[in-house]
Amino acid sequence: METINPKLINWASILDDKTREQAVATSRLPFIYPHLALMPDAHLGKGATVGSVIPTLEAIIPAAVGVDIGCGMIAVRTQYTLKDLPKDRKRLREGIERAIPLSAGHNNRNVQATAEPRIAELRKLAAEAGFSPPEYVAKWELQLGSLGSGNHFIEVSADEGDAVWLFLHSGSRGVGNRIAQHHIGVAQRVIEKKGIRLPDTDLAYLEEGTGEFSRYIKELRWAQHFALLNREEMMDRVIIQFANWAGGRVQERERINCHHNFTQQETHYGKSVWVSRKGAIKAEPGDPGLIPGSMGTASYVVEGLGNPASLNSSPHGAGREYSRTAARKTFSFEELKKAMRGIEFRASEAFIDEIPAAYKPIDQVMRDAADLVKVRHKLRQLINVKGN
Repeated sequence: METINPKLINWASILDDKTREQAVATSRLPFIYPHLALMPDAHLGKGATVGSVIPTLEAIIPAAVGVDIGCGMIAVRTQYTLKDLPKDRKRLREGIERAIPLSAGHNNRNVQATAEPRIAELRKLAAEAGFSPPEYVAKWELQLGSLGSGNHFIEVSADEGDAVWLFLHSGSRGVGNRIAQHHIGVAQRVIEKKGIRLPDTDLAYLEEGTGEFSRYIKELRWAQHFALLNREEMMDRVIIQFANWAGGRVQERERINCHHNFTQQETHYGKSVWVSRKGAIKAEPGDPGLIPGSMGTASYVVEGLGNPASLNSSPHGAGREYSRTAARKTFSFEELKKAMRGIEFRASEAFIDEIPAAYKPIDQVMRDAADLVKVRHKLRQLINVKGN
């Protein structure tokens, strides 16, 4: 842990100058209280740093929540062990790829039966919040149960005792992105109208007590819940595919579902603040959490330690060291295939920017997080599914 200034505490041992400068600029905003906490996986983001915990008094920065509202992880520990699994892992990968729409813009062709009660719940919540999701995406219902692209993934993994886990990463898809982009724009127009100058226009904020703030909070909470249900829907489909492949019913020994792009009201250092975790998970004492590495490395199941200086938070993953463009210029398809040796995945040049070497070493991130979380399980990947 490093105190950069009274308003910024850093846990990242690997931190480039631009990311540090961005975090310092955010920490100097007058409504940050008590300080910004920078997680071990911190890297440059839109407006605010990815891997930062940003507590604000009576205001929220929409871009500090992120454009993938509610993005996070879900994992299920099954009763299966490695020795119980069939040898043909490709068959399961292809089954998952058929069951779940992958990649940006790929949605379900129709509403599946498993999704109907979740969509009914989301319609009810939207009505209570007083807004219409079709204002953002006409057929938003078809996005529930779809993965997306980039660093979103589905994996089958095994822990140190060879117990088999199902693991996936996704968020609120296109509808959440549209909601986020709309309110980032609203905040920018509000700040411009007031003549307030900021170090970055993506740090534009909405003030509590205004209509703009109230609408954002209502739609944000809806998108966060969409993201949670989206992961639940996909996990149910993964379980069906896994059961068909393994030849037996899946018994869920444990299920964990946690956001890492979200905001909520909490009390820290004696005051009620809005805590925006942009690439960070809540890690109060005993909180279960999921910290994935990059494809081809390790992922962790953790338990929060409740470190007050971190605002009860921890990292959400490995954190990029290379931008997507830089990764494509630096690494080759052959290097990707070598890094993924022994893991069943769809070999494609589209995934070069997700090569493990483009990310911080996850084991170093976890060493940096030793006073934030306790490791319960370390998982190694068996099967990886991604959208390109």
